[in-house]
Parts: sequence; C-alpha cells; structure tokens
Amino acid sequence: MSDEYSTRNRDNMLWVIVVAMMVVNVGVLMFSTTYGGNDVETAALSTEVENLGFQLNSAIQEIEALQDEVRISSLPDNTPNLGFIELYNTTRNSVVLIETDIGSGSGWIYDTNGHIITNNHVVENTNWIRVTFQSGTIIQATLVGRDPYSDMAVIKINASDEPLFPLEIGVSADLLVGETVTAIGNPFGLDNTMTAGIVSATGRQMSTINNYAIVDVIQTDAAINPGNSGGPLFNLKGKVVGMNTAIISSTSEFSGISFAIPSDTIQREVEALIENGSYEHPWLGVSGLNLAPQFAEAMGLINTTKGTLVVEILEGGPADIAGILDSSDTVIIGGFTYSIGGDVIIGINGVIMETFYELQVYLTRNTSPGDIVTMNVIRDGEVIEVPFTLGSRPPPT
Repeated sequence: MSDEYSTRNRDNMLWVIVVAMMVVNVGVLMFSTTYGGNDVETAALSTEVENLGFQLNSAIQEIEALQDEVRISSLPDNTPNLGFIELYNTTRNSVVLIETDIGSGSGWIYDTNGHIITNNHVVENTNWIRVTFQSGTIIQATLVGRDPYSDMAVIKINASDEPLFPLEIGVSADLLVGETVTAIGNPFGLDNTMTAGIVSATGRQMSTINNYAIVDVIQTDAAINPGNSGGPLFNLKGKVVGMNTAIISSTSEFSGISFAIPSDTIQREVEALIENGSYEHPWLGVSGLNLAPQFAEAMGLINTTKGTLVVEILEGGPADIAGILDSSDTVIIGGFTYSIGGDVIIGINGVIMETFYELQVYLTRNTSPGDIVTMNVIRDGEVIEVPFTLGSRPPPT
C-alpha cells in the first residue's frame, strides 16, 4: 500500500470522525437542554445519550491519535535534528544572564534591534537591569514592556554594543509528548548551562496574577532551577518552543516537573510589548466554575450537562453590559454552600466548551479585546445566543 493511499485513507477517516462528533454534539446538546423529566421516555433517551457520549469519547481519542500520526508523518526530511553539541554551539551566544538589584535570571535575543525576551518576574520592580553575554560583555538594559498575566517581559540593550544572534521561534502547538527538548540558562548563576529532557505534557494550566491562568503551558522534565527563569526551551531543530518559567518542588529546587510559557504565546504578545509596553487580554468580567453534576441537577438540568456556571459578574463589566446573569440561588452540597442558578456558558460562536479552562483557551487563542462574539448559553433550561463584546482585562492589582 502506497504512502499516498495510506494518507488519503487516514484523512478520510478523520473527516468521518469529525462529522460524527458534530452530530453527537448536537444530539447531546439538544437532549441535555430540552428533556428534564423522569418518565420512561426520558430515561430511555438518557441511556441513549450516555451511549453516544461514550462513542464520542472514543472518537475523540482516535482523532488525537490520528492528529499525532499526521504531525509526525508531515515532519520535513530536509530539517534534520541537531545533535546536543551542535545545538548548544549554535544557540549559546543568543542566551544571556540577566541580573537586577533583586536577583538574577536568563533571557534570549529576539531581534537585531537589541530586544531580549525574559520572564516578568525576573525584571519587575527592579531599579536596574544588567545583561551579560557569554563573551563576558556586560551591558545595561532598559525595560520595554511586560505582561504579568503571562509572566513575560521584553528588555532592550544598545544593539551596537555586542554582535546579536536572534533565535528562531518555533510552533509550540506542534510539540508532541515524548519529544526531546533542551534548556539553556543560568541556574544558580552558573552561566550557559544546558539541560535536556522530554515534553512531559502539553496544555497545562498555570496560575498567575489575580487567579487568572496561563494556558497551553508546556510541562517538561528538563532540569530547571532558580536562575533558569526566562531562558529558552528548544526543540531539536534549535527553535525556541517555550520559555522556562516555573517548577513544582517542595524544596524550591528541581524535582522533575518544570513548566515553560509556550512559544505561541510569546509570538502572540512580543510585538505588542515592544510597541505598546503591554499586552491586552480579552476579558469577560465573570467569575465561574465548571458545572458539576450536582449543580446541574439542582438547576433542573441533566447531570451530564457541561459548561461554565457563571457565579458572579462584575458590575459594569462586559458580561454585565451583555446581560449575562449570575447565580442568585444557593445549594448545600457536602456541607458546603454553593451559588447556582446563573447562566451556563457552553460555547462561543457555536464552538462547544465543556469547562472554564476550555473557555479561557479559546478566548486566548482566538479573540482580542473589542471583538464581538456570540455566547452560547443555557438559561432557564433553554439554549440561547447572547451577543457579547469582549473587554480588556484590567491591570493587575
């Protein structure tokens, strides 16, 4: 069987599954929001919906496997992986040590104009910033822009003071779990240290200022320690796929779990940080939580209904202006009191979103402040559409 034939069959199968998913999604959504009784007919329909849900989950798993297979098969043969030695020697002059009056970290050259990318927490609230190249050259830097919500910052040096070698930025969305990655930085001030590991997971969520989340975070087991913050995470093509940012550890030192801001986020924000000094995130003006089965039942919905339950809205915010309703009732579950009864956001522009995280991911990837979207909402047991103008997330407090 030819490779072309196999690829065509795989693509055809993918489209069949996608169509099946759409049909099942529509069926589940219509049932979940139309039927709420306990008669025999409803029970039978509920069983059928559960079976469809099982088939949907199986289809999703098969699609994910096919997507990985397609990505692997589409990797070009003319871009071979670099060996660790070659990768290090190709990129080491692009990674710098960043020192301030409150600590140190890492950064990397973005362009020949002298812009350097690093973490916000490396340079915020500092009186001075100093950059050291591998050559030993030390240059004073100024802060150009920063985004506390993504823990990202851009600083600048005089471009004529040192030869600059910008790094090429890759596509973090193409990363596969198990793929080898390397980090170069300055752990504990030990300049130009290289470590290696694999992508342990993608699509992680990391908490940031005011309980907002950084989405699409990369988890890796490449050794990251204090001082690595702001340094690049490379794939074996020598492209930056992330920026090393945080670890999980009881000792504040590496214990096998590290996190990196994805390069797609960096690409999305960097020019705004350079031009405007800040980046505006789309904002709903709501606090919400995942609609748990207990909450759904208490609201007269089928317990398999999923979405984001709007708990509270900010007065005068985008959701308030759009007419989104918050939760005015309460229910006691397991000895705890919860607010329920508000709108349940199940999608945007017809794209179904089952969790609050999925909602945040969609907004981050696809929208900007000022965009007008259509919220798909369950209100009083019915699905309605609400025109919604996205706001701009307020500055952190």
